[in-house]
Amino acid sequence: MRGLAVRFLNACDARGIMAVTAESCTGGLIAGVLTDVPGSSSVVDRGFVTYSNEAKTEMLGISAETLAAHGAVSRETALQMAEGALARSRAGLALSVTGIAGPEGGSADKPVGLVWFGVAVSGGSTQAERRVFPNRGRAFIRREAVRTALELGLAALGEAQTSAGRP
Repeated sequence: MRGLAVRFLNACDARGIMAVTAESCTGGLIAGVLTDVPGSSSVVDRGFVTYSNEAKTEMLGISAETLAAHGAVSRETALQMAEGALARSRAGLALSVTGIAGPEGGSADKPVGLVWFGVAVSGGSTQAERRVFPNRGRAFIRREAVRTALELGLAALGEAQTSAGRP
């Protein structure tokens, strides 16, 4: 994972932009992986850990209507999380993640392993991606969410992904 984090940080640095994270089910793991790399302070602006709906509303400006209509684990929430993080930081790229890491909390519509990702780029569009990871435990789902978020960030920066074809 460190190599992926270094690639992401280098890609941001090469473009002169800072990154921000808005995390729910990963609980700050993306920011943690990035800030494990020495010198990351020149690229990482901040990270928002918005585990509760209240935190999503207060810290990122997610509308109560979005949460009521679509839930915390949804395309709409992931998009608003990324946009809210970008608007509330000095960053040029925002990564958001919201999902169900388990072992409980899943449903037929939103199973354990469902994660929505948002990527917002300053001056560009905001994209959302949906993944359903195999339910191999909470740690596995969270680790895969971190990996996927960094890969999506690299893709938004025009960098090739490193593990195409993985779940």
